[in-house]
Amino acid sequence: MIAVALVALVGCSKQSSDKAEQPSGGSTAAAPAAEKKLVVGFSQVGAESAWRTAETKSIQGEAAKRGVDLKFADAQGKQAQQIQALTSFIAQKVDAIVLAPVVETGWDAVLQQAKDANIPVILVDRGVKVSDDSLYTTLIASDFVEEGRMAAEWLAKKTNAKANIYELQGTTGSAPAIDRKKGFEEILAKNPDMKIVKSQSGDFTRAKGKEVMEAFIKSDGKNIQAVYAHNDDMALGAIQALEEAGMNPGKDVIVISVDAVKAAFEAMVAGKLNATVECNPLMGPLVFDTIDRVRKGEKLPKFIQNKDQLFEQANAAQVIGTREY
Repeated sequence: MIAVALVALVGCSKQSSDKAEQPSGGSTAAAPAAEKKLVVGFSQVGAESAWRTAETKSIQGEAAKRGVDLKFADAQGKQAQQIQALTSFIAQKVDAIVLAPVVETGWDAVLQQAKDANIPVILVDRGVKVSDDSLYTTLIASDFVEEGRMAAEWLAKKTNAKANIYELQGTTGSAPAIDRKKGFEEILAKNPDMKIVKSQSGDFTRAKGKEVMEAFIKSDGKNIQAVYAHNDDMALGAIQALEEAGMNPGKDVIVISVDAVKAAFEAMVAGKLNATVECNPLMGPLVFDTIDRVRKGEKLPKFIQNKDQLFEQANAAQVIGTREY
């Protein structure tokens, strides 16, 4: 009897020990590993404008909100630095790449490397010209051609379709510069008394916009009737140059630009800028929603469009308080 009791006691002890080693519920399976953190590489053009800074903050903020490990690289306006950043992202085996390309061409080789590594590339706010569209997954952007059309149509109404126009173009070779000019000139072709007298790149910066406008004023002075700037920062630089030359932007010289940053609304409220076409930079949520869709295996369109609108002096004061950038 004593021997039987000892055997029973040892058995109970063993069973109790086994239960202590098992996870709750009696399962012997190992606990699931923590979900791997999503790693995304983001190559940004630079910080040449308030619009660009707002886009960067939107993408960085959304990454932090979702717990994404975002590897950020500022190219400072140089394509070579962007290609170097993409090469580094590929070597690090990131899960996705977000690219705001400084220019349209010259991307085939590095995008092919990303494709070979099965890393999806999401283009933001600017497109590329490549030999094979499968080298990138999709482009999230505004319709830059339509923005140019909207600006020209507004200017045609404002000037009764008669104006000598001075154009401040964006960075040479960039998609917004090419497309905003194309859309603008489509409307001018229907209005023969609206002519671009001079056109030069201001590289999307306020300082360069001011410098180019100063050269225009020195050359043509009071003949300047209208200014079309491919972004607000260049327009704000041009406004400063016009004022320093004793001219009245917003009154004597009609000024229209693109982006609709808060500083443009301040200029409209002050009566110095006449109108701006919106190009929304707050792409963070849409970018990461798109990456999620790609990872789920969804087939995406090659172009996902941001909707834009035009604002003018008449409604600037009512809208400025709602602007996030």
